[in-house]
Amino acid sequence: MTVPVVNLRIDKGTNFEATFNVTNADGSAFNLTGYSAAAKLKKHPTSSTSKSFSVTLTASTGEIKISMSSSVTSELSTGINIYDVVITETATSEISKVFEGNVTVYPSVSV
Repeated sequence: MTVPVVNLRIDKGTNFEATFNVTNADGSAFNLTGYSAAAKLKKHPTSSTSKSFSVTLTASTGEIKISMSSSVTSELSTGINIYDVVITETATSEISKVFEGNVTVYPSVSV
């Protein structure tokens, strides 16, 4: 399965939110009932530190919302970072990556 690449922008010191829709091969909404989700951001794949996004699922519509508060985004490294969103099937513990991409973190002057 090809993982969709969605590149994001985060401004340091501001609240961040993005919404993704997981779909089946035919384009219909993937039912996320029985799944949990997680999303993390790192400076590079082998980095020993990461920041976690808060994650909210709407199971029936296949919607995954990720967010970070301003206190978390203020601690991010400026420049290009990477992230991914994974889902875990509760019954089998099978993990699938559903989105990935770059996050460009920009400094904020007024915050």
